[in-house]
Amino acid sequence: MTAKVYFSETITPEQVLKLYKAAEKELPGKVAIKLHSGEKGNQNFLGPDFWKPVIDFVGGTVVECNTAYEGERNVTEKHVKLMEEHGWSKYFDVDILDAEGPDKELDIPDGKVIKKNYVGKNIEKYESMLVLSHFKGHPMGGYGGALKQLSIGVASSFGKAYIHGAGEPEKIWTADHDAFLESMADAAGSVVEYFKGNTLYVNVMKNMSVDCDCCAVAEDPCIADIGILVSTDPIAIDQACIDLVYLCADAGKPHLIERIESRNGVHTIEAAAKLGYGEREYELIRID
Repeated sequence: MTAKVYFSETITPEQVLKLYKAAEKELPGKVAIKLHSGEKGNQNFLGPDFWKPVIDFVGGTVVECNTAYEGERNVTEKHVKLMEEHGWSKYFDVDILDAEGPDKELDIPDGKVIKKNYVGKNIEKYESMLVLSHFKGHPMGGYGGALKQLSIGVASSFGKAYIHGAGEPEKIWTADHDAFLESMADAAGSVVEYFKGNTLYVNVMKNMSVDCDCCAVAEDPCIADIGILVSTDPIAIDQACIDLVYLCADAGKPHLIERIESRNGVHTIEAAAKLGYGEREYELIRID
């Protein structure tokens, strides 16, 4: 069956919850709510007030992982402090999945580039995952959405370097670029497999800069807000976001498109589709 992607041009916390309910996807057991905590200094990330209605409704635990680069989120102590400063801990239970080692290894027998994915061991606490993504550009991936959240987002600090380095963490910033994108697709698939379909994805096309929420110094948004998307298919929802960028009439879109195309961002979607854990074809279902 063609993937269903629910879409609304209205961007409010309440509308996120409305689209979540429209998807009619039950998330069993203890739910991990994966989102981006936002690097200190970043002005574009979507904070706890925006996500609060849907998180309260689901009743899950906000989860994050440490970064593989210097900043305020690269070690657990600093990351926990920033989660408090950004208000996540005020409203929700918070779990840094790789707060303590050893990492959990997920096998990727059909991976094109990597055959292992290293994630925080605390993932074992959860039976399902709600992936809340802020769709925007990215300095290396071209764009950031559901697939990036599943791969780089869920990976431990070491796992992030392993993916970036296409299996050679010492090449974190120097690996072949397409191999890095394919590694993200491999890693994302391992998380999908781990949760056995007990996942749902929300992409919000708001505050869209060419830079990621991981950038302490990021460009301001370059394109008008587009909407909220929800799907059970991480590939379809990212493809729909890319398509909506190309279809919009906003004068700022060439800047974002240049970032996506110059980094060959769509290749992550292409590689993921070849692995078969989702599809690029979708039905866009508009909700007022």
